[in-house]
This record gives sequence, structure tokens and C-alpha cells, in this order.
Amino acid sequence: MEIHRLRKTEGGAPGWFSGKAYLEVLVPARPEGESLFLVRSAPRGHTAWHTHPQGQVLYVAEGVGLASRGERAQLLLPGDVVVFAPGEEHWHGALPDRFMAHLALQKADGEGKTAYWGEEVAEEAYLEAAREALEATPLL
Repeated sequence: MEIHRLRKTEGGAPGWFSGKAYLEVLVPARPEGESLFLVRSAPRGHTAWHTHPQGQVLYVAEGVGLASRGERAQLLLPGDVVVFAPGEEHWHGALPDRFMAHLALQKADGEGKTAYWGEEVAEEAYLEAAREALEATPLL
């Protein structure tokens, strides 16, 4: 049994996140092992495009957000579970006017990497994705 305590909250790394996002490493990555993060995104906080060599599972704990894998972004609500396939390029984060907190589970590859980061999501594309997702699934 392992118990991990006294985690510190870190800001999302520039180039990996736009807006404000905060991470806590709940289970650190080990070579070819899983890692678990708690990610809290402020309104407009979202990731850059990225992939996970072994895939990723998100669990939306609270708030409202978005996830996109190239086509139309999908609205994320509390209790939603999102599964990204290995190598699937995507981004995710909060809506422009909502916070979102999610757990992120991913497994490291043979080099110990859990993610490969790409371009930042253009602000206009992010706002358009949010608008389209809300039109498709309006909130009360």
C-alpha cells in the first residue's frame, strides 16, 4: 500500500495550457506505469493539442468543459468519462464562463512519457468550439 500526501498545486505549463489551469499529481508517473492528476481549469483554461502514447481516461468531477479530437467539440458534464485512444490527438478544458475539474489517468510509454504536446488551440477555434458544443447540448 502507498499513501501519497502533501501534494502541491502547480500551474499548467505554458505551451501545454492556455488560460489558467492547476494540476496536482495524485500518483506520479513511473516507467510504463499509470499516473493520475487532478486538473482544475478556470474559465477559458484548456490544454494545447496533445496525444497520450497509451491513451487517457478523464473523469469530470465538477463544472462544465469541452473535449475535442478534431471534429466538433463535445460538452463535458460532471460524471462524464472520456476515453482517448492511444495516439489520439485531442484537447480539453473548461468552457469560457465555467470552471471544470477532472481526474486524468494515463500510462507512461517505454520512455516514461505520458503525453506528447503539440500546438496551442487558437483562441478563435476554442471559442467557436464552445459555441457549437453549447448549441448542440444547451445547458439549463
